[in-house]
Amino acid sequence: MKQRLILTSSLRAKLKEPQGELIRGKPEEAFRAIRERMPGRKLITVGDVVTSNAIKLGLKPWVAIVDGKAMREPLEGIEELRGAWSRVLRLENQPGTISGEAWSVIGDAIRSGDTLVLVDGEEDLLAIVAVLCAPEGSLVVYGQPGEGLVLIEVNKDKKRVFREIVAQMRPY
Repeated sequence: MKQRLILTSSLRAKLKEPQGELIRGKPEEAFRAIRERMPGRKLITVGDVVTSNAIKLGLKPWVAIVDGKAMREPLEGIEELRGAWSRVLRLENQPGTISGEAWSVIGDAIRSGDTLVLVDGEEDLLAIVAVLCAPEGSLVVYGQPGEGLVLIEVNKDKKRVFREIVAQMRPY
C-alpha cells in the first residue's frame, strides 16, 4: 500500500488551475460537449455536483467518486445516487491529501466499473488518482467552482504530468 501524500503549498496554487479542458456553461451544455466525446470511452466523475448532473442528464459514469459535499458543505440527496451503481466502495481521504488506500480502491473501481466510491473526508485530489489509474482514452471530469467542468482526456502526456504532481507531494 502506498503512503499518504500531502499537498504542498506550491502545488496548491498550481492545482487551483484547471488540469484539463475547461468547459464553461450550464451543466446541459457542458455535458453535451462531453457526450460528443464519449462513444467507446469510460467516464469517471469526481465530485458530487458533477456526478449528480451527469446522472440527471442521462450519462452514467463508469466510476463516480463523491464525498457527500459541495464546496465543503453537506449535500442533500447523495444517498439517492447509490442506486445507479451495482457496487459501492468506501475509502477515507483527509482534506489536502491522497490516502494510501485511495490507489487500491479507485484502481479496483476503475478496473471493474459500475462503481460508486464514497469518500469519508474529501475527494478533491482524487481526480489525480483517477487519471493515473484510468486506461488511456478514458475521460475524467471534475468541477471547477464558479467556472464549469474540467475534462481530462487520459493519455500518456496527462499521466506523465499527474505523476510529476504526485512526485511533488510530501509523504506523510
